Amino acid sequence: MHTVFDKQRIDSMLADMEIDDLNHASIRQIGAIAHTLEQETGKEFIHFEMGIPGLPPSAIGVQAETEALQRGVASKYPNIEGIAELKTEASRFVKAFINTDVNPKGCIPTTGSMQGVFAAFMLCTQLDPKRRTILYIDPGFPVQKMQAAVIGADMVSFDVADYRGATALRAKLDEILSTGDVCCLIYSNPNNPSWMCLKDDELQVIGELATKHDVVVIEDLAYMTMDFRRPLGRPFQAPYQPSVSHYTDNYILMLSGSKMFSYAGQRIAVACISDHLFARSYPTLHARYGISRFGAVYAYDMLYTLSSGVSHSAQCAMAAMMRAASDGTYSFVDDVREYARRTARIKQIMQRYGFSVVYDKDQDEPVSDGLFFTIGYGNMEGGAFLRELLYYGITGIVLSTTGSTRQGIRACCSCMLEHHYPLLEERCRLFAEDHPLA
Repeated sequence: MHTVFDKQRIDSMLADMEIDDLNHASIRQIGAIAHTLEQETGKEFIHFEMGIPGLPPSAIGVQAETEALQRGVASKYPNIEGIAELKTEASRFVKAFINTDVNPKGCIPTTGSMQGVFAAFMLCTQLDPKRRTILYIDPGFPVQKMQAAVIGADMVSFDVADYRGATALRAKLDEILSTGDVCCLIYSNPNNPSWMCLKDDELQVIGELATKHDVVVIEDLAYMTMDFRRPLGRPFQAPYQPSVSHYTDNYILMLSGSKMFSYAGQRIAVACISDHLFARSYPTLHARYGISRFGAVYAYDMLYTLSSGVSHSAQCAMAAMMRAASDGTYSFVDDVREYARRTARIKQIMQRYGFSVVYDKDQDEPVSDGLFFTIGYGNMEGGAFLRELLYYGITGIVLSTTGSTRQGIRACCSCMLEHHYPLLEERCRLFAEDHPLA
């Protein structure tokens, strides 16, 4: 065997962390193992586990935030609903790149999309005592299920790859929503981890059924415009980012600065709540909080108790980045296109040695290259596959943790540097020699 790291040491670390099955290991646990071994041995892992930006932060954001700090905003609490500048620019950004009208009042900053989604989950599960179930259109971000567990919500999910196309998706969604206990549903588009992209006819189905069954759609657009097969990302020009907001009034769009603008460290996102949902009144909310309107409770009860608002200077940065993008002076899509280039190189290397792309098709066309991709090897079960990869100095997370029905791992290209490509090639070669495919 040509393992790069000592198998017994890795097995011992997994046992110490009480990880019997890597199908249940978190991103942070995998990262901790890799970082510990790197410190012990001086050898690098190929880090595919963490979905962190691998690009410099937007200079526009850095400059705007620096200037804001110099103006003294650090000493001032921002309005819990967000500073006026950001609310205006977020509304304009949604119009420029999605072609959807959202009133600035409904554009509320959150401490990253993680907090925005968590607040939405908490609120949606309180709208109707008979509706406490969150529907996950998987595969998806594992921590979002942890959020449901934290608040004691029920969960239901399905792998959307098994129900692509309007007809199949409608039948599956209607079957689940007809139970009457689902309060909200969530998905990402492009999809983390598969990078599949839901098409307009599928989004129309989601929107129509959300309206029919009175379900709130949380559309996670952390990677919006990153379907690099399409000329997306030109402000106020078609084609626009596909969105459920074109087909229902029951939506919250989550816009994150982390990947679009490589601004992850400042934890800034915007929840864009439809005008209809923002103003809608619920008797259950009034009984609990003395306020009935969805948008007011989202800001003044959920977000207020979670963090008392979002960093003042980060809001200034987000406003500046959104303004420049909408003005056409900052093409953030050109910056993040680097992820597609990296992933294409990684796939070429790994496929040369028998690795396969697990989610390789997006309906009738090859899946786009982007920040995330999926890798399998022969008939290896996902947890066993990741354990073997760790021996060869390659990390990832098992697809089962994302709600996938397929075997393999989710990988992220963001940590790849130029010197990692030959290292990856050598490790894949050794892996293939030790694991010949029939």
